This record gives sequence, structure tokens and C-alpha cells, in this order.
Amino acid sequence: MQLPLPTSDQALPGRDIPIEVSDLHFVNGNRIKPPFEDDIEIADFALGCFWGAERKFWEVENVYSTAVGYMGGFTPNASYEEVCSGLTGHTETVRVFYNPSLVDYNILLKTFWESHNPTQGMRQGNDIGTQYRSAIFTHSSKQKTLADESLKVFNLQLKENGFVILPNLFESEKLKEIELQLEYILTYHIKKISNNFDEKSILDLASLLYEISPKALAEVYDFMGYSDLFINILSS
Repeated sequence: MQLPLPTSDQALPGRDIPIEVSDLHFVNGNRIKPPFEDDIEIADFALGCFWGAERKFWEVENVYSTAVGYMGGFTPNASYEEVCSGLTGHTETVRVFYNPSLVDYNILLKTFWESHNPTQGMRQGNDIGTQYRSAIFTHSSKQKTLADESLKVFNLQLKENGFVILPNLFESEKLKEIELQLEYILTYHIKKISNNFDEKSILDLASLLYEISPKALAEVYDFMGYSDLFINILSS
């Protein structure tokens, strides 16, 4: 499926202030924002909805950390709703922090190819939109060379099995800045499901958000009318 991407003139204006996120990964406690150790490098992959995709990468042995956000678009500091509108140009992206002496970039490429179906274009399964397109954002000539080679191998397998060959998946060098948005997106989804789940389920999910960002949880509890409960949690 192919959908039109906005031009820079058509894209939403966005904002100057970045959305605040925590410094540490919730699962392994390692950093997802600078400063990093000198031997940590970055790899970026877009492979559909980033919730399940991120887990695939943090489960790779010796990966230092992972984060999710948006890349490849024009709108600065775009919100979740803006990206879903299709008017920012972004694609949902997983950022992988890794030490190349411990993790081969080819292993990350293998994870990318095997964790989704890039032949679907602007969709992954039931998720349809420009934000679900596949992309590889490289950060060095070595990464670009290895990614090019992996694409050729993958396309050969596609051709031999009767599938459509993939176009170039490497997006503009100018659009590499990732906008990390974990806390904002969690807050958004908890609010959205608050009318469809029982109170205990919502509070259990909100307790997870508290571990990541007390500030974001305060917003959710205020939205749900639980401000007093939040204050009790802070004082306990």
C-alpha cells in the first residue's frame, strides 16, 4: 500500500520545545539520552508500530539500550496525534544503542528484516498509515554498506519466492533526528482506554507509567479524577 507523504510546505508546523522524556530505559535501566560511553553507537530502524518492534531489539544479546520515537518527517517535536494524521512525514522508529565490539550491526539488520513485513508499504497488518512504512536510517558509511548488502540479499529471497522486490529503504540523511516520546504516548493511550477498561486495570497500567515518569502519571490521574490518590502514592 502506498500513501502520499507531505512535502515540507504541507507538513504541520509543530513546535520548538521537545517533549520531555526520562534519561533511562524502563526495562534495563541504561541510558537512552546522552551522555553515553564512547563505545556506544546508534542504529535506527522503522518497522511498523514501535511497541512490539522495540522489544525485539532490546532482547538482542548485549544491546545496551533502546528507545522509540519518530524520524523521517518535517514537523519539529510532533505529537502522537499529529504523526497519526499523516501530515508530519514521520515514521515510527526504534533507536538501538549498542557497542559494535559486542553486537554486530548485521545482527540488528537481521532482526529488522525478520521482525516485520516490509513488502506491505505504508502499513503493517491492520496498522495503516505513512508512519508505519519501513526505513533504515544509517549513521556511518559502514552501516550504509552493510544495510545495502542486506537489502540485496533480502530482495533476492523475495524474488526467488515470487514477491515484489523492495525499493530503496534508506531515507534522507537530513531527517535523522529522532523525537523520543515514550512517556507522552503512554499517557495518551492510558487516557484513550480509560473509558473501556475497569478501574483496576487502568490503575495497574498507570503504576507502570509512574515508574517511568511521575509527572506523566500525575497528568493521567488528574484527567481521570484521581488526584488525591496520586498524592497518596507520592507520600507513601
